[in-house]
Amino acid sequence: MSKNAKTIEGGILSAKGFKACGIGAEIKYKGRNDVALIVASKPCAAAAVFTTNKVAAAPVLYDREIAKKGKAQAILANSGCANACTGRKGMEDALSSAKAVAKELKIDSSLVFVASTGVIGRPLPMDRLVCGIKKAASSLGTANEDALNAAKAIMTTDTKPKQAAAQVKIGSKIVTVGGMAKGSGMIEPNMATMLGFITTDAAITPSMLKRAIKLAIAKSFNRVVVDGDESTNDSLFLLASGEAGNKPIDKAGADFDSFMSALTLVAASLARQMAKDGEGATKFVTVNVKGAKTQSDAERAARAIAKSPLAKTSWFGKDPNWGRVLAAAGYSGADVEDMKAEVYYGNEWAFKKGKVADCAQLEKLEEVMQSDELAVTVKLNLGKYEATIYTCDFSLDYVHINADYTT
Repeated sequence: MSKNAKTIEGGILSAKGFKACGIGAEIKYKGRNDVALIVASKPCAAAAVFTTNKVAAAPVLYDREIAKKGKAQAILANSGCANACTGRKGMEDALSSAKAVAKELKIDSSLVFVASTGVIGRPLPMDRLVCGIKKAASSLGTANEDALNAAKAIMTTDTKPKQAAAQVKIGSKIVTVGGMAKGSGMIEPNMATMLGFITTDAAITPSMLKRAIKLAIAKSFNRVVVDGDESTNDSLFLLASGEAGNKPIDKAGADFDSFMSALTLVAASLARQMAKDGEGATKFVTVNVKGAKTQSDAERAARAIAKSPLAKTSWFGKDPNWGRVLAAAGYSGADVEDMKAEVYYGNEWAFKKGKVADCAQLEKLEEVMQSDELAVTVKLNLGKYEATIYTCDFSLDYVHINADYTT
């Protein structure tokens, strides 16, 4: 196996040293998984990142304190109720949930992360959740089915579970990274309506794991936009069991770079899966901005385009409306000169330094727009910097899904 990581089949249980399950506890709906539990065989290095939204859910407030210690052994997650904007009761419920997990697993509650997703403003049905925790603790397994059930348990408006795994050789040892995530709406960079869970059997110190997760999200989850809304519950957790047996990674260097290649591969795959599964999405769209004057200009322009409702609805309508794309770049705050800019859909240009696509070119663009995966590229031709953001279109279903979400 080469130094660079390779994708493998799998998910949260691909790495050694973990068990998981997903069960139904009727948190909101009957007949579906809504409680997931991930457990390491022993306390392990841990790192996490959370929403930057100032309205943060109780689980986020609780987990921030757990994460400071750099060590954890279990993660409890539920769907159907976000436990957000629930005041002191919400904090008490988050702590009670962790204690219930700790009791069943016979571990310290300070080693338990908790995560919730669903409707904001409603209290957790603690009687049902505690029963679910007991059921989950006795249902833990290591099979692919257990990983899939866990991935299904964290879904809300997602249409499919999201899993990914990768391997890389570090020294003489094979290190594995696996993960699962949920998210299809309220997706905006700087952690969006997403929950992400990643495990690895790499031996790595908590400080380097913390560095790794921040580097990985910059190239993955922080490059996803669905609708520009940022959630109250966004969280990404990373646990390292150390069971691969590699020499512990305690500093930057070749071993850390190899680990990062696997971690980034998994994180990027999960991020792309979220964009593809955007609420009501019919197209997965990669927005590229090239030739920007500065890196921040490239980022600003790409993000503005990726979350522009006008651009996103035009993609749904298979309309190569380059004006909406260029206008978004123009109001982003980036330096843009329209007569120097170019707009492409796929490999076909729609606007080129003041020249507008004629009938023959529009026929080529029409063909490109039929695809369910689309690349939109803006060449600013003002410098050497570039950025890429993953997004999707806005369809009629997006409106329907979000118009009656709480009812």
